[in-house]
Amino acid sequence: MENLAQLRRLGLFEAKVPRYTSYPPATKFSNDVDSGVYEDWIRAIPAGTRVSLYLHVPFCRRLCWFCACRTQGVRSDAPVQAYLETLKQEIRLVAGMLPSGVEVARLHWGGGTPTLLSDRMIADLSAELARSFPYSEDIEFSVEIDPNEIGPARLDALAAAGMNRASIGVQDFDPGIQKIIGRIQSYEVTRNAVEELRARGITSLNADILFGLPNQTQERISDTVQMLLSLTPDRVALYGYAHVPWMARRQAMIPTESLPRPEERLELFETARRLFKWDGYDEIGIDHFAKPGDGLAKAAQSGHLRRNFQGYTDDTCDALIGLGASSISKFPQGFAQNASGTADYQKAVRAGHLSTGRGHAFKGDDRLRARLIEALMCDFHIDSAEIRQSFGLSEAQLRAIYQGAAEAFPAMVDWDDSGFSIRPEGRPLARLIARAFDAYEMQADGHSSAI
Repeated sequence: MENLAQLRRLGLFEAKVPRYTSYPPATKFSNDVDSGVYEDWIRAIPAGTRVSLYLHVPFCRRLCWFCACRTQGVRSDAPVQAYLETLKQEIRLVAGMLPSGVEVARLHWGGGTPTLLSDRMIADLSAELARSFPYSEDIEFSVEIDPNEIGPARLDALAAAGMNRASIGVQDFDPGIQKIIGRIQSYEVTRNAVEELRARGITSLNADILFGLPNQTQERISDTVQMLLSLTPDRVALYGYAHVPWMARRQAMIPTESLPRPEERLELFETARRLFKWDGYDEIGIDHFAKPGDGLAKAAQSGHLRRNFQGYTDDTCDALIGLGASSISKFPQGFAQNASGTADYQKAVRAGHLSTGRGHAFKGDDRLRARLIEALMCDFHIDSAEIRQSFGLSEAQLRAIYQGAAEAFPAMVDWDDSGFSIRPEGRPLARLIARAFDAYEMQADGHSSAI
């Protein structure tokens, strides 16, 4: 109870802060980065290096009310096919700009619902990617799977294309909660999808669930976690539901009075967290769990864990190239985002241009602060020696940076000349503590609850 009182005093239950899947957060992107800057960054990728690709499919057959992603409903295949033709054109455009010898080490299809593509569309898109980009021998190819929107033919096409990791969205298995959030997906449908994936040799499995959903209780989230554990996923993301109806209008369908209070959200998280820990999963960062032998767990143990727009990752490529409407690319020089609207994206690409709509070029101490925040979010620890070596800071300069955060969160952090660490009891505050290292002004209404 004393720790709960401390968390309350330090603002955990009232604060709204970035998720810090990037620094600066995407809310700070501007139109200073255009297609010319983006092209320069692509061409500056060192020859012979490894890159990651993210491909966005912004369509869903049904729109889930809880979702705040860039998606649109679609009933026929005609707009999907038109989008794919544009996407293939962008693939060829970007591939033509890459220096020689660049290989793709990671490929991820997200959305939206990538699995609404027909088996023919999957094969066609996969063939275009393989023709345009050299793949590394150890490429990881992952796809977000909707168990309600998949079948044998599409699974066969994905397996034939080389998919070797699948990510399944679960959210919650309780039928009452599913009805409120507009996502009906039974345990049986999910289990069948898992079995079909594994039957095709796709044994690496990620799963996402949410805490903080309407009418969610500790008993209900316990049932969901135990049902999920019966499917033995390799990784689990336990995300907090972000209720932002002013940004995602469909969330207005969810009654605000049904949502748990912030203190109850923490209890829900802790309930799920204990169950994953008891089942032998390693705790990864603030909201992920992984089996000890999984690459994510190994990355956390070795200090190579990273954070990007998909959450935690063991991907250490310096460049991430986003393809499709609203996709975000990351380079050593900064971030570039494609036009968010599907029509704007397609208009630019069909005219033979990159569709870059906004972004952020790193300046000042952006890279330093990005690394400090990433270290806290991934490891709950900043290694001063690493920072001094990478950025040329003195001990006095680092102490000055640490001091403000240490004074703002007494009894929750430790710091000295060797580094800065968040204590175990302070880890629920990780995003708030990271905010203390953020040099940008923040509008609270643009971000989600700190818990």
